[in-house]
Amino acid sequence: MVAVSRFLAPAVAILLVVSSCGSESELSAIPQPADTSVDPAVTATVPDQPLLAPNATVERVIDGDTIVADLDGRSERVRLLGIDTPESVAQTRPDQCFGAEASAYLKSVLPEGTAITLIRDTEARDQYDRLLAYVVRSEDQLFVNLDLLERGYAGVLIYPPNDHYADLFTSAERTAARADVGLWGVCGGPDVPLE
Repeated sequence: MVAVSRFLAPAVAILLVVSSCGSESELSAIPQPADTSVDPAVTATVPDQPLLAPNATVERVIDGDTIVADLDGRSERVRLLGIDTPESVAQTRPDQCFGAEASAYLKSVLPEGTAITLIRDTEARDQYDRLLAYVVRSEDQLFVNLDLLERGYAGVLIYPPNDHYADLFTSAERTAARADVGLWGVCGGPDVPLE
């Protein structure tokens, strides 16, 4: 397992834990990653510091890279930043090799009721109005986005300016691909349609 704290250390003053995800005006009021004036109590911490406090609960997993989370009593669709898993539920696209496995794995990592910490990058939402976030499982600080890459359930998909972990994620993908882990060994790579 990958503990998030060792990877977030350089970002102590950069990434902000999404502590309130109410209205759009509340989301836009959350300081952007370049803002170093955020309260240290709500930023990612280094080892030997307090752990990231949960700010959401998993309601359900939609597929390998999208979940529904409860944030202060509101359901939010959350798209995991920096990664892309094979399609398994899209009605307008065919299922892809290893999509069902990626979805099943994420369900095992984030079952209903799991406390999580959502961390945003520069942009809060995508064109589909999904909240964009890095996801940390609260019980053990597992950096879920990175874990999916390391285990070969996902490939890297970076949309600047949400690119804080681009180098880390690219390195994890390369390592998984070289070792033929997950979709790399079974499918040869991402985006392979089922036949």
